[in-house]
Amino acid sequence: MEPSLLPSLAWFAHIAHHRSFTKAAAEMGVSRAALSQNLKALEQQLNVRLLYRTTRDMSLTEEGQRLLDELQPALGSIERAVRNVGEAHAEPSGLLRVNTSRIAAKMLVEPHLAEFFARYPKLKLELVMDDGLANIVADGCDAGIRPGESLAGHMIAVPITPMLEMAVAAAPDYFARHGTPVTPADLVQHNCLCYRQTSSGAIFRWEFTTPDAEGRPFVVEPQGAFTTNDDDGMICAALQGVGLIQHMEIAVRQHLAEGTLVRVLQPWCKPFPGFYFYAPSRERMPAKVRALMAFLIEKRELMSAAQAGVRAGTAKGKSHKRAPRPPRRPD
Repeated sequence: MEPSLLPSLAWFAHIAHHRSFTKAAAEMGVSRAALSQNLKALEQQLNVRLLYRTTRDMSLTEEGQRLLDELQPALGSIERAVRNVGEAHAEPSGLLRVNTSRIAAKMLVEPHLAEFFARYPKLKLELVMDDGLANIVADGCDAGIRPGESLAGHMIAVPITPMLEMAVAAAPDYFARHGTPVTPADLVQHNCLCYRQTSSGAIFRWEFTTPDAEGRPFVVEPQGAFTTNDDDGMICAALQGVGLIQHMEIAVRQHLAEGTLVRVLQPWCKPFPGFYFYAPSRERMPAKVRALMAFLIEKRELMSAAQAGVRAGTAKGKSHKRAPRPPRRPD
């Protein structure tokens, strides 16, 4: 294609859109005469008439309408490409609304707020806490954070955590008093702390996978004396020795490292897709959305390295120390 045709084709599209040389010239910041001369030159180059012009009216010829129909999508793509290039170098700014579960907000976003705002001082961030599955477009949010296994297929999503695991844990003195479950079937003899889901009102069922080659998933209905819809409240009760909890391992990792909680049934808890940052479309993604996405991906790499270090340390400890015998269950 002759590159010199591109400006003339864009000018023709403006004239056809306004059906007026005067309005098109005013929008483009050129004289009416220059626009008219340019169109005549284009018609001569294409050897076709594009417009019917009178002193009072203007209309497209059949060839002009056909050319406009072909041009509009192409010019739209060029405009989007230019805008995306410009946004790539623009400083992220404005309000960014993100729909997220409470646990994802607490573990993945809130610990890094100071660093995020220091890096992007023109951004404002609003976290919309919602433990259910939300329609971010209908809710007026720019993006969302959810486990990968629960995302709609049409969303653009990137992982912001490594694979995660559920952990069953309790305080050491709880096991000293009640014994240690060896399989999920033993949980019927234990006080299992229950989490009531805010969105559905249902009690969260504990999820397990058989440790054999088949790896069959199944669930257990927890039964216990304490029910809450607050993650921190459930962990607090477990730390006091009230009962067992099942929670994402990252939420109790520090307590496990300190020994204030002890993990059990680990072979029955298989890894699952972690949290994803998702948005309606990668096309024309605002700079503010890309900024948070890149920031959380950066934190994912640090989390993966830390997780690998914890596993390596655990494996090394196991190779040098005999595993402690579980407390005997009282007769």
